[in-house]
Amino acid sequence: MSGIKRALVLGGGGIAGIAWETGVLAGLADGGADVTDADRIIGTSAGSTVAAQVTSGLTLTELLARQTDPVLQNAELRAGVSIEELGAVLLRISESSLDAVEQRREIGALALAADSVPEAARREVIEGRLPVHKWPDRDVVIVAVDARTGEPRLFDPGSGVELVDAVAASCAVPVVWPCVTIDGARYMDGGVRTSANADLAAGFERVVVLAPMPELGEPSWLRLSGTVEVIEPDEPARAAFGADPLDPSSRTPSAEAGYAQGRAAAAGVAKMWR
Repeated sequence: MSGIKRALVLGGGGIAGIAWETGVLAGLADGGADVTDADRIIGTSAGSTVAAQVTSGLTLTELLARQTDPVLQNAELRAGVSIEELGAVLLRISESSLDAVEQRREIGALALAADSVPEAARREVIEGRLPVHKWPDRDVVIVAVDARTGEPRLFDPGSGVELVDAVAASCAVPVVWPCVTIDGARYMDGGVRTSANADLAAGFERVVVLAPMPELGEPSWLRLSGTVEVIEPDEPARAAFGADPLDPSSRTPSAEAGYAQGRAAAAGVAKMWR
């Protein structure tokens, strides 16, 4: 294993995605494939939350309990926009003749104009999700998008931005949640670039990608040259997600489905990872 560089990519997928990814990681670890020891962890949206959680010092067993035990679950706000409505808007823009950056600017304009909850209220939710609020001493990259310019912003321990703010920015689903203000810029969900942003793991020889949501167009992990293992929700997991992965009621069943899926995939992942 010496000299082999490994990356863990955690994609976006709402509350259900957080729970499912946590379950998958716990199931993998219990099956002998703990991939949270990766040299780099890349988190987008839901995945940014999981990236912060798995580097917090809590065990995967403890993190799984925070998803499955109602007593330990953090409070979540109810989204005022359905995932179907949001999906229709994003699909329309993605199918337009605009280039990728212009598409993100158009989405950003909608996000900036949306009437959502106050930033402070949403930040409290993110604070509740994270066991600790300081960056770990790890190579962690959290992806957001500047709502005005459409350009991606990569936050890490050296960015000078608080961990809670970085995660809040990455999780700022356009139109659903408010853009996050950091040093005068307004940021929205990193999934507006791609839902997993797996191409940011370029140069790593072993990559595990957890992708709760499908990507529009060519999947970002196809741009990687290393050995890549992609885990996407199986049929039971998709059923657990339900019609709206932003619904807090999807949390427990999604975590349980993820755990079962992780255990089933552990042998294959362990062989590749080690």
